Amino acid sequence: MIINADLHIHSQYSTATSPRMDLPTLATEALRKGIQLLGTGDCLQPRWLQEIKELEERNGIFYFKPEDEGTTHTNTNFVLTVEVEDTRRVHHLLIVPSISKAEELYESFRKYSQDINSDGRPSLRLNGAEIAEYARDAEALIGPCHAFTPWTALYAYHDSLKACYGDMAGYISFVELGLSADSSYADRIGELHDLTFLTNSDAHSPYPIRLAREFNRFHVEDMSFEELKAAIKRERGRKPVLNVGFPPQEGKYNESACIRCYTHYSLTEAVTRRWRCECGGLIKKGVRDRVNELADCDGAHPEHRPSYLHLIPLAEVIGLAVQKSPSSKAVQKIWEALLAEFGDEVTVLIDASIDSILGAHFDSDFNLDALKHVGEAIRAFRAGEIRILPGGGGKYGVIEFKTDANRGVEELEVEQEPERGKMKQRSLLDF
Repeated sequence: MIINADLHIHSQYSTATSPRMDLPTLATEALRKGIQLLGTGDCLQPRWLQEIKELEERNGIFYFKPEDEGTTHTNTNFVLTVEVEDTRRVHHLLIVPSISKAEELYESFRKYSQDINSDGRPSLRLNGAEIAEYARDAEALIGPCHAFTPWTALYAYHDSLKACYGDMAGYISFVELGLSADSSYADRIGELHDLTFLTNSDAHSPYPIRLAREFNRFHVEDMSFEELKAAIKRERGRKPVLNVGFPPQEGKYNESACIRCYTHYSLTEAVTRRWRCECGGLIKKGVRDRVNELADCDGAHPEHRPSYLHLIPLAEVIGLAVQKSPSSKAVQKIWEALLAEFGDEVTVLIDASIDSILGAHFDSDFNLDALKHVGEAIRAFRAGEIRILPGGGGKYGVIEFKTDANRGVEELEVEQEPERGKMKQRSLLDF
């Protein structure tokens, strides 16, 4: 059994989230995206946990049944998850086996937190090792969130798993990569080779360009917490079979850059300037430079590591193809038509053949030229035939399609603008 899972999101009870991050909306949008298993997020927040309790539960999975019994889908599946912040501002993702264990964690953590009742992502007066101990005692899985991001991340404040988790480092079973890193980055760090890599959306809104913008594909035998745990720990033949996520260069912290004017710098230039831009703003160290500092091996993937597919949400692919905003009516019409034809977004992006996309039957007034561009855009992403002007300093990178279809991606070389330093982007698989 193959399932697509987005295990890190937030509810309406976290700060800076959409009020539409409620169970009915999430259930509907997850099905449209093609996600069979969605993390609840925020499962320690009392009001959110109370809403989750109203769902049907079997084997640690919670089922949302739509009011419309005529739908072709019977339910959406949720698993209990929560993101917490430690005293060093490192964020940790916990995947929790049951309501009783979530309540146990709440009781353990509330004496160390001032905001656990108000914010779905609580800050704890505990270090990483102490949080991992509580997770172990509750039989929950734990790993660092968006581990390479220069804010609130493991490698932003520590040089190793041991430095963060101490004697509990051996209990860590996964690392969430974040939008600015992929497997080719993380596998340059030897201590991560035995760990499963997760790619999750960290969505704060249910819109298609946010929810499941990154997700994982697992092989399991059935839908249960124990099967998900076995897949993450790669036990009994259960395992991850695909990571899907942004090209890391598109991430808004990929290169070192000023957080005020977004001028990019090489690591040497940033150090020479003492991490201050010409405009006076702070230069934030990028994920690529941080990985280069930590790298202790050549990046060869361990045998268990699944492929990493670089994709962006379908509405953004369509927008690039037809040169329209992802929120425009033209893009939304194509998006809705493709979902009506193929069932969900993941099927369109990954599983449907390009011929079937190009040959899909739509209304007579449908712009077939636009559909052809969309099909070619999806093919280009699957083949890695795109160019990226890397992001940095909090600003996303810019994607464009190659103009010379005869050049392989390994030959691609994009010259940086003068203020971006001397580094060159050679391909999607560099660094």
